[in-house]
Amino acid sequence: MVTQEQRRRQLAREKFLRQQQRRTEARRKTRLRTSVIASVLGVVLVGSVVSYAAGAFKNEDEKANAGSQASPSAAATSKAPDPCQKPAAGKVKSLSWKKEPTMTIDTSAKYTMRLATTCGEIGVALKTAAAPHTVNSFNFLAGQGFFDHTKCHRLTTNGIYVLQCGDPKGVGNGGPGYTIPDENLKDKSLKGNVYPAGTVAMANTGQKHTGGSQFFLVYQDSQLPPNYTPFGTIDAAGMKVLKKIATAGESTGAGDGAPNATVVINKASVTKS
Repeated sequence: MVTQEQRRRQLAREKFLRQQQRRTEARRKTRLRTSVIASVLGVVLVGSVVSYAAGAFKNEDEKANAGSQASPSAAATSKAPDPCQKPAAGKVKSLSWKKEPTMTIDTSAKYTMRLATTCGEIGVALKTAAAPHTVNSFNFLAGQGFFDHTKCHRLTTNGIYVLQCGDPKGVGNGGPGYTIPDENLKDKSLKGNVYPAGTVAMANTGQKHTGGSQFFLVYQDSQLPPNYTPFGTIDAAGMKVLKKIATAGESTGAGDGAPNATVVINKASVTKS
C-alpha cells in the first residue's frame, strides 16, 4: 500500500521529469535556431552531431543591420557578371573521421595555407602557436585533399562581410566528422568585437568547441563577438581576390546567400616555412 509520503514523492518526481522534458525541448529548439547559418540555408546539422556553419551569424547580421540601409551590392536586383574561371576537373572526395587528427605540426614553426581558387590564389599566414589544434586540423585536411574542388557556399555583403568555405557538400551542413576546440579568442587583433579585414576564422554552430572544416574569410571589418577562432591572416593578393568576389554580389539580393561568382577551391595546401 502506497503511503501519503510515498505518493507525495512520486508526484514530485513526475513533476521534475516533466520540467526536465520541457527544458530539454526548449534547449533543442534553441540549438536549432542558433544553427542557422543564413536565412537561405536554414537549419543544418553535420551528421548526427553538429553543424559546422557559422550559426550565430544570422543573429549578428540582424543586430548589425538594425536601422541601417542595405549596401549597393545587397540591394542590387541584377546579377553581376561572373569574374571567375571554370573549376578544374575533378570532384569532391567523400571523407570523414571520428576523431580530431593527432598533432603532427611543429607548433613553433610558421605555416602558410594556399587556396588555389577559380577566382585567384588566396594566401593565408597561419597562427600556429595561437591556434595549434586548428592549424593542425587544416594541415591534415589539406593533405587529404578534403578541400579540393569544394565550393565557397556563402557570401555576406551587408553588416557582416565574409566569404565562407570549407563545406564538402557546398551547402553549409558539411564537415570532417569531428570537431576541434575554440582557440585564440583573445587575439589582440579582435578589438571592440570586430573581426578586421584580412582575418580567417572558424565557423561554428554558435556553441562552444563546434568548429570542423568550415571557415570564413573577412574582406571588410565585421562586427562579431569573439566566438570564432581566428587562425590566419590573408595576404594582399588574396584580399584583391576577395574584393573581386564580393563585388560580384550574392544570389539573394538581401546581403546573405551564395556568391554570384563561381568560387571553387581547386586545390588547398598547407606548407611549413
